Amino acid sequence: MISIIIPAYNEAKLLPRILEHFPTDLLERRDAEIIVSDGGSSDGTVDIARSLDAIVVRHEEDRRQTIAEGRNCGAAAARGDVLVFINADVRISDADRFLAEAARLTADPRIAGVTSVVHVFPEEEIFADRLFHLWHNSYVRFLNLIGEGMGRGECQILTAEMFRRVGGYNASMVAGEDYDLFRRVRAHGSIKMIPGVTVYESPRRFRKYGYLHILWGWSRNALAVIFRNKSSSEEWEAVR
Repeated sequence: MISIIIPAYNEAKLLPRILEHFPTDLLERRDAEIIVSDGGSSDGTVDIARSLDAIVVRHEEDRRQTIAEGRNCGAAAARGDVLVFINADVRISDADRFLAEAARLTADPRIAGVTSVVHVFPEEEIFADRLFHLWHNSYVRFLNLIGEGMGRGECQILTAEMFRRVGGYNASMVAGEDYDLFRRVRAHGSIKMIPGVTVYESPRRFRKYGYLHILWGWSRNALAVIFRNKSSSEEWEAVR
């Protein structure tokens, strides 16, 4: 069974777009479930998730939940042998093939983790988006080739057994938790890209901050993960 885990916080605008990629007949055919791990939304995210037949896990505490905690909470509620972590602001070029390849690749004992090529929503893509993502997808491939381990939070796939073996996401990390997870996963096998499938993300964060600012933030968090086992960011702003 495949568990698709989506952390969400005030994602009423974009969440329906990804949930509609996985209609009931597809979930039944691929033996899959969808879990929305809500971080305390106040905009109707939970009602939307439930109306589209997703299992909902809610964060009820007053403090802000990290996305790592949200992913871990979703995993704790999952029944699947394969865990698929995607973000609420993504779309997938071919959801059927996505699930089929997730099951096929994770069945190979030599493969410890699976990720995907990531681009911006085609209808919103500008030249800077394409240039950056072409470079970054190559960078992700390079890190995995040399044994470093990398996969963006837009798409991280591994078996439930592997997730438990490495201890899941570091719940204390505000950012860089995706990099940290796959660095640990890479020690147990290779990380592969899903062939023939693209995960598209919203460009909203890139539009607000620009690529140089975001790249600097990613770099600082990556270095903090490597040398201090923590993120450098104290809070991750929700851009909606």
